[in-house]
Amino acid sequence: MSANQGGSVTLRAPAKVNLFLRVLERRSDGYHNLDTVMQKLELSDLLTLAVTEESGIVLRCPDSDLPEDRSNIVWRAAEAFLAACGCEKLGLAITLEKNIPIAAGLGGGSSDAGTVLTGLNRLLAAGLTIAELIELARPLGADVPFFVTGYGAVRAEGIGDRMVPLPSLKNCSFVLVNPGFSVSTRWVYEKYALTMAGKDSKLYDSQKKMDHLLLPSGVNDLERVTLSLYPEIELLKQKLLVHGAASVLMSGSGPTVFGVFPDENGRLSKLVRQAVEALQQQNSVKVFVTQPV
Repeated sequence: MSANQGGSVTLRAPAKVNLFLRVLERRSDGYHNLDTVMQKLELSDLLTLAVTEESGIVLRCPDSDLPEDRSNIVWRAAEAFLAACGCEKLGLAITLEKNIPIAAGLGGGSSDAGTVLTGLNRLLAAGLTIAELIELARPLGADVPFFVTGYGAVRAEGIGDRMVPLPSLKNCSFVLVNPGFSVSTRWVYEKYALTMAGKDSKLYDSQKKMDHLLLPSGVNDLERVTLSLYPEIELLKQKLLVHGAASVLMSGSGPTVFGVFPDENGRLSKLVRQAVEALQQQNSVKVFVTQPV
């Protein structure tokens, strides 16, 4: 993150993957309680926030199909922060440069929103604490609280707002494979609620699975739902395994899958390069190589 003395700040908004994701009971507010481990990645969007003389929020998302009005979570995050600080009439220009695939299970929108909150806190010298930022982040979405913290990795419960920091993964690379289409998080959770009606997810021994996060048998409860509509996701997982990934899993509600590859003496392994070459041969598939924050 870097600040400009002229009233602007430029920030990176990192992607995340879920190394583990259990979906527990549905809450009265429509969300589900979760038990998840999230890891931030170097792959990131770029946000620039600048104070302007003219009142109101102006949002630009160049080279993107994202809306540039209040329907964008970035706009709503800025609006919530300004209202909380009594600065509703402040002029604010936001430029969002997207690098993280949209609706891909990588938390791009949530990261953008959380980064706006932390960026405005710095730009306006508002002095809000992490706890206060989490309070602003919670209504915006389940993953947003993670992105107002400085943690690289957390175990999160509730709707993702109760977090315990964990050590970030080291000496490894992530190969992210996005099949080139988006998936609605709301649809996945609604479908999950229907398929799990009457079952008690809380009986599952989460801690036992937590001891094996980097095994190919990693857990994501939402996989079964997304795979039911897009079976090609399983094929991408198998390709990552064939090419040497130590662990593979779909992230969040998908459709992006990731493979974890151990580095070789601090460098990308040959397996990573071979996996990328093989996966890039498929039409519409987008492949990213990144590291944990």
